[in-house]
Amino acid sequence: MDYGDLILGPFYILLLYFFFRAKRKKYEDPLIQKYHRQGFWIKIIGCIAFIIYNTYLSPGDSIYLYQKEGKAIYHLILNNSDNLKWLFKTGRAFDISLLSDRSNAGYFHSEANFLTIKLVTVFSFFTAAKYAATNLIFAAIAFSGVWKLFLFFYWQYPAKHKKFAIAILYFPTFVFWSSGILKDTICIAALGWITYAGYDLFYNKKSLIKNLIYIFVFGYLLAVLKVYILLAYAPFFILFIILKNVQGVRVRILRFFLAPFLIALSVFAFTNILTSYNDELGVYGIDDVTSSISSLNAAFEQKNGDEDAASNFKLGVNYDGSFTSLLKCAPVAIATTFFRPFIWEAHKISQLLAALESLVLMYFTLYIIFKSGLLGFVRIILTDPLIMYCFLFSLVFAMFVGVSTLNFGTLVRYKIPCLPFYAISLFLIYEKVKEKSLRKSLQKASTQKLNTLIPAVS
Repeated sequence: MDYGDLILGPFYILLLYFFFRAKRKKYEDPLIQKYHRQGFWIKIIGCIAFIIYNTYLSPGDSIYLYQKEGKAIYHLILNNSDNLKWLFKTGRAFDISLLSDRSNAGYFHSEANFLTIKLVTVFSFFTAAKYAATNLIFAAIAFSGVWKLFLFFYWQYPAKHKKFAIAILYFPTFVFWSSGILKDTICIAALGWITYAGYDLFYNKKSLIKNLIYIFVFGYLLAVLKVYILLAYAPFFILFIILKNVQGVRVRILRFFLAPFLIALSVFAFTNILTSYNDELGVYGIDDVTSSISSLNAAFEQKNGDEDAASNFKLGVNYDGSFTSLLKCAPVAIATTFFRPFIWEAHKISQLLAALESLVLMYFTLYIIFKSGLLGFVRIILTDPLIMYCFLFSLVFAMFVGVSTLNFGTLVRYKIPCLPFYAISLFLIYEKVKEKSLRKSLQKASTQKLNTLIPAVS
């Protein structure tokens, strides 16, 4: 960072403030305006913390890969407009002699990395390639998607707005790791916009062309950056749309049995489509996704000698890259994603924050299971489409991340897309348990009152 960052950083904060304030004025509900204002400033604070952390405490890919190479390509284009061609080529086709740092050559083989670098390059034309200002643009894009996600949940249960705000707008690691130049930031934005546009399209049936554009653009970004998020998310979101309409079925027993049937059917159909069209899907097919996870797994195991190696860990189960093996590893992988690192496993400040969150999440999960009972816990999930969609997406996503990420420094960043959904599912289950307990208490009080009145009447 330099004096340019100190000048452009505050300027962009002011610019974004006026932009989002104009957006906020379109909402008539004062409550929505309050959360939008709070969410914006929390995101700005998160971005500033991210910049300081990556600049002075733990520099990583954000600076040494995405910013460094994006800035280099930006200057190449300024010097010669013919270099614009690199923005339309694949990472493998990039001339490594033009790299700012030759050690980054291997990262260009990943289109996810190269797409992030391209975005930094494009934004650099508006920020003069200043790190702080470019981070703020990434953070603003993330906030736009996060806000859409909040609105989606608010539409479902307006009275539970505080719970949704905690899970989406205030969640510390979720805010922090989606506030800067990272793939995760764009993925969070994409997830929010796809959810908002998909619900608006299929349930409200509004703005057909606009919503299709949102779904296509952000679906493409998500598919290139982290396809496993899309694979884990799409079937359960579609299932939610279907089940929300099934709620109109008046026969309660039919609704209860219809839910697990539709879950099984959705998973079966989705898996068979991926398997049948594996060659056509290319890198998005099941074989390539699971083999990619296996490659990531092996890469972490081979990391030795650098400072990140101290944060490596083992699942305690073997993963051979097959889909069957993925399912066998699922329980341990899911628990790892949600509840690790443990306090004693944290080696950095960011990991310690995540460890504290994981501890709270573990306690809250066990508490809710204890209060509801295991069968009651499952029954609540199966009878509420929103809870089912959030919980099942969280589990599948946690499985992918847990089995592929054997480094706590990476795990705390990779798991953030599922954290709001998992937290929301727990909050909603807890509310259901409280409602049931309150009904029982009222029934008991009514019965006792009736029993005292009967002798008096006699």
